Amino acid sequence: MSLNRSIRLKTPEEIEKMASSGQLLAEVFKELKSVIVAGVTTAEINKVADDMIVEAGCIPSFKGYSGFPAACCISVNEEVVHGIPGNRVLKNGDIVGVDCGLIMEGWHSDSAETYAIGEVSMEANKLMTTTRECLALAIEQAIPGNRISDIGIAVETKAHKDGFSVVETLVGHGIGRELHEDPQVPNYRCLSDSDPIIEEGLVIAIEPMINIGTKRVVTESDGWTILTADRKLSAHYEHTVAVTANGPRILTWR
Repeated sequence: MSLNRSIRLKTPEEIEKMASSGQLLAEVFKELKSVIVAGVTTAEINKVADDMIVEAGCIPSFKGYSGFPAACCISVNEEVVHGIPGNRVLKNGDIVGVDCGLIMEGWHSDSAETYAIGEVSMEANKLMTTTRECLALAIEQAIPGNRISDIGIAVETKAHKDGFSVVETLVGHGIGRELHEDPQVPNYRCLSDSDPIIEEGLVIAIEPMINIGTKRVVTESDGWTILTADRKLSAHYEHTVAVTANGPRILTWR
């Protein structure tokens, strides 16, 4: 039983089931890599992911979740997360965050990646590189005996060192039979009495959201799309990660 009563630890058998879910999601992202180019619409990207998930006999996690209308959140440039796919056409120089999840035999997986469209600015490239490195450093902290706060400290330290800000109003999360489970996983230094010990069997979605300018965000009139308050670029990467006795296991690795 977990020391943290509200957290649902997974058995090795359950983690294997989540790994199967995660590997299908990884295949979706591999397919999207060839699709996300200048001239394509965000709706077309979403359709590729939706069709691939459904054809595999699985369920898109996000579609219908609290009323969200699509299989993917697709967020362009200053959009941080939760962008609704539509008729927006991607162009050279854009950066595009795709967040997608699926359910296989009752088990969720969740992942995100930011893509460069053609030639992007040096600043955009640095932002994407830093955010990927933030995710890697955060995952290294997902070991038994550490605290959840160690994950956020790793993200914040790297982001600030590179001159970027960390979104604080959106966090990572536990995952399993539900898309969002305890614990919340902040991407910043968040020391409080509620700072769970990381235990073997914990499965979490770690997802740093890093901005070029202010950390502040606002919500678009559609009620979903989160934007940077200063309309500067944002990047987002995410993996579903299981804590094992041998260290973190990335279930959505590709």
